[in-house]
Amino acid sequence: MAGRIREESIAEVRETARIDDVVSDYVTLRNAGGGNLKGLCPFHDEKSPSFNVTPSRGVYHCFGCQAGGDVIRFVMEIDGLGFTETVERLAEKFGVELRYEEGGPARPSGGPQRPRLIEAHKVAAEFFVGQLAAPEALKARQFLDERGFDQSAAETFGVGFSPRGGEDLLRHLRQKGFTDKESVASGLVGEGRGLYDRFRGRLMWPIRDTSGDTIGFGARRLFDDDRIEAKYLNTPETPIYKKSQVLYGIDLARREIARSSQAVIVEGYTDVMACHLSGVRTAVATCGTAFGDDHARVVRRLLQDHDEFRGEVIFTFDGDAAGQKAALRAFEGDQNFAGQTYVAVEPNGLDPCDLRLQKGEAEVRELVARRVPLYRFVLANVVQRYDLDRADGRIDAMREAAKLVRAIRDRSKVDAFARELAGMLGIDPNDAQREVRRAAARAGGTTTPASTRPAQQAELPDPKDQRFTIERETLKLVVQQPQLVGRAIDDVGPDDFTHGAYRAVWDTIGRVGGVGSADAQWVARLRGATADERVRSLLSALAVEPLLTAKEPDAGYVGQHVHRLRELTAMRRIADLKSRLQRTNPVEQAADYNKMFGDLVALEQHRRNLRELALQGQ
Repeated sequence: MAGRIREESIAEVRETARIDDVVSDYVTLRNAGGGNLKGLCPFHDEKSPSFNVTPSRGVYHCFGCQAGGDVIRFVMEIDGLGFTETVERLAEKFGVELRYEEGGPARPSGGPQRPRLIEAHKVAAEFFVGQLAAPEALKARQFLDERGFDQSAAETFGVGFSPRGGEDLLRHLRQKGFTDKESVASGLVGEGRGLYDRFRGRLMWPIRDTSGDTIGFGARRLFDDDRIEAKYLNTPETPIYKKSQVLYGIDLARREIARSSQAVIVEGYTDVMACHLSGVRTAVATCGTAFGDDHARVVRRLLQDHDEFRGEVIFTFDGDAAGQKAALRAFEGDQNFAGQTYVAVEPNGLDPCDLRLQKGEAEVRELVARRVPLYRFVLANVVQRYDLDRADGRIDAMREAAKLVRAIRDRSKVDAFARELAGMLGIDPNDAQREVRRAAARAGGTTTPASTRPAQQAELPDPKDQRFTIERETLKLVVQQPQLVGRAIDDVGPDDFTHGAYRAVWDTIGRVGGVGSADAQWVARLRGATADERVRSLLSALAVEPLLTAKEPDAGYVGQHVHRLRELTAMRRIADLKSRLQRTNPVEQAADYNKMFGDLVALEQHRRNLRELALQGQ
């Protein structure tokens, strides 16, 4: 039985799988200078980007939550995979042939691994596409044609048809070498009294992740005798499909979302198709569930939505009660976004698919262009529920709407929105503003508490703490530029580092053989040489944090920091000696006093020499 993966194969995966290529499937990265890229962290909520990627060293680090590591660690964390499965997945994606140790520990056999589930979905998608041309799929083709989608559109979105037989896909998967266990685990095959195709006699949309891998399907009912009455069925939760995190069309929209800083959230598969074919290429849709916090995180990462660079999110809702309810849910989740949220509603209640069919593609683009702020749409829906011809109706509407105005994220706009509410109700703006303030007081003026940082984060040094600037910069040079540092660091020791975390990093460097042993896997080797997650996190931070110089570092820059680091150590020793001298009687303890005084003179000269050397490097 195959054992563990050989170290040289793991190293080849690290070198071949570029970390920026992998991370960019999940996070929109922008140039941050100095060879670094920056984006919103996928591991915690944040308003400003603190997630850094350094492709030249193959590492990432978030200065907000302290997550960090190499490309293997990133995939393990983002997709919840084990080490072996992650290496195998990256190897398959980037064409690395893995070699295994003979007689080593066996690989886990807890169930089908992600590559097999992805491959099963790829085979199923091709099968469904092929079946769309079959005579049995006439009704499926008519459905598409009636909604204005031709063969080219079906091919663009990979639309297919699942035969009605009940075991057609199951047999096909068996022929392709998939075990029944793999087919069931993928969600493509159901298990009851026997095995059966989960989707039968339905129009099929492949649901893909940001990298373009098919991870599930959406299926539309076509036949009246379909035993399952639900109009749409979706893949159940599987190891690769999490409905709260999936957005249909994200594979096609992700780059346009990042480029335009706009995301359009629609309600269904055909709406996404209609939008993209009409030129609104930022459209995505949830898959059988309401738009939630996890969906918002996905969109924010692609938008790189943060306080300094605000994108816009546009929701399209039907004008009916269900659409209004969905708008209110979206408004409640509005705090997820730093940018502006909008609503685009067609006056006659047409969704993008029907709008394209009845009025043309230009009207779909115009629908998005006519968007209105989400808060205004929600306020109008609240106000219209009351009889504004009655005084008590106006008061009730004002009180209800004031709760929403109070919750608006941008506090500088609250008074303006209160005046707008007054205009809707036909009341004095001062009355509306007072009611908003009362609503805030009733709510206690509370704000959402900041998330608690991991306990280990408190033990890590603050990058901005000037007491440790020289220590941190020196270690950054060692981690980022080991060949440049070379033997200049030979005289540095653990006592030169006063912060325990920095001293632990120095000890780790020593355990791998020192700077002279640096190679292409330098950072990965350093991280692998310690079991302390705190030190691992700090190593990844040191690997991606820009150096404190606008110029390319040279030997002089290295020498400046190494000599200054040692000078600070000398200064600490001088301070200790002076303290001991003050406590020593020069008459009664003359020998000790004279020795310490001699040491002090020598240390002062040593310090001056180090200062001169440091100045030469400037």
